[in-house]
Amino acid sequence: MRYFLFHLAAFALFPFALQAQVDSSYNTTYYQQKVSQYRMFRSEDNKAPVMFLGDSITDIAEWNEIFGISGILNRGISADNTFGVLHRLDDVIRRRPVALYLMIGINDISHDVPDSIIIRNYRNIIKAIRSGSPATRIYVQSILPTNNEFIEFKRHQDKLEHIREVNKALKAGEKEGLYAYVDLYGYFTDRQGKLDRKYTNDGLHLTAAGYALWKSCLINGKYFR
Repeated sequence: MRYFLFHLAAFALFPFALQAQVDSSYNTTYYQQKVSQYRMFRSEDNKAPVMFLGDSITDIAEWNEIFGISGILNRGISADNTFGVLHRLDDVIRRRPVALYLMIGINDISHDVPDSIIIRNYRNIIKAIRSGSPATRIYVQSILPTNNEFIEFKRHQDKLEHIREVNKALKAGEKEGLYAYVDLYGYFTDRQGKLDRKYTNDGLHLTAAGYALWKSCLINGKYFR
């Protein structure tokens, strides 16, 4: 009986143990540097009609130059994940952008964070923005494919099924009416379903051609006004 109760208790605690093992780390020195800037410059002058929020794929881009306008705030942080975005939503809500373009999750996937936790974090991100800045139009952009033919970023490679499952859940979540889903994934794949070499030079990040395609998808899909 004692043996049975011991194993029953162990089984009951298993989900909590599993969650404790999830790699949710995001607080790098670079993350701290970027967030400290966001929180220091809180002037009303720093409000912008458009914000791009995400990880290094967002961070690298010169969004104002890409779209040929001014007033786009880049809130990408290299190596960030869904946990990190959740932690810095105060900056998003304070600025109340008219339109927010979110792409996050590839770094969660690279650390084998379960799909269910990534989606839970997404829901919490969306709910927090909806609550704090209800007029903001939220565009959830699909996580992009990767390409394992490059030697860099091996932890991010061979995760295409994982990426597709998260994207599938994000697309399904659009039905709740809290955001618009932007399906970029298929535009960036080659015939093998990998990130096309035309748009990357390391298998993860985008070149200018990739950002030009991204821009085209947003404009042609009437997601960018």
